Amino acid sequence: LRGGRVATLDPALPEAQAIAARDGAIVAVGSNADIARYVGSSTQVIELDGQLGIPGFIEGHGHFNNIGEGKMNLELMGTKSWNEIVQMVAQAVEKAKPGQWIIGRGWHQEKWTSTPEPNVEGFPTHASLDKVSPNNPVLLTHASGHASFANQKALELSGIGAATPNPDGGEILKDKTGNPTGLLRETASRLIKRGAGEPTPTAEETETRGRRALELADQEVISKGITSFQDAGSTFELINRVKRMIDEGKMRVRLWMMAREYDPEALAANRVVGYGNNKLTVRAIKITADGAHGSRGAWLLEPYSDLPEGSVPPSTSRVGLPSVSMDLVRKRAQVA
Repeated sequence: LRGGRVATLDPALPEAQAIAARDGAIVAVGSNADIARYVGSSTQVIELDGQLGIPGFIEGHGHFNNIGEGKMNLELMGTKSWNEIVQMVAQAVEKAKPGQWIIGRGWHQEKWTSTPEPNVEGFPTHASLDKVSPNNPVLLTHASGHASFANQKALELSGIGAATPNPDGGEILKDKTGNPTGLLRETASRLIKRGAGEPTPTAEETETRGRRALELADQEVISKGITSFQDAGSTFELINRVKRMIDEGKMRVRLWMMAREYDPEALAANRVVGYGNNKLTVRAIKITADGAHGSRGAWLLEPYSDLPEGSVPPSTSRVGLPSVSMDLVRKRAQVA
């Protein structure tokens, strides 16, 4: 790269004109004249024509596969109201097969310009989704990943009703009559039997969809200038799919991945550092000890100040929710 304004992040040389690199590593940084001796007959030369060149961004905490999955489902990150989300679901239902699940992610009530009516604790009830999707189950994950919203069909298929107790580390938000509103906090999201009523995908279909999600994630992060990505928790099945795609030369981003599985032998067998020419490192485990602020699941010392007074029935998570016991956290830390 030459003829540009290269931000080096080196105090001794804050800005340079050119860079020489070989096999993914920077060899030299300096002026055009300094770099000229690195240009040979087979060297690829990119003229920056005065444009800015910067190091690639490093994503410090994200969920790589979810980025790709999001591209294959409803992307709700930019929505500004619950009504907008309902309309997106309605459009998806028009294209969906009978009984097909409608999946989305990215909504956050703090980004909405108005509070939905009716609501419980500021969250909508599933009635609005039921009107546009009475026969298709709907599951919409919060931007934080620490809560989900389901319509009545999804709740029915999952066996969730007024008598369903809260699981450890989770909450089924209910209205004043004791019926689920559709909001599921923390571990309560795991009660949803996603895919219930649909044909079970074959191993080949699962692999094809999984690879497509990784391809889309790779495209998305690279397009934003992210060249290294720290993935906060994946299964060994996903990690090994990443390995296969690296072996095939189909992954461009560098991944540093945390495992969500805790078996000592499996952790030892799957630990890698610098795999595939430094494309993959797996050397940490992910433990979720509590929830997130957006879903009011983060475990606090005092009640949430934005929780509506007199909410009926009173939320069981007024100070958040521990999702696992501290004893289990210690045990898992010892495994690592």
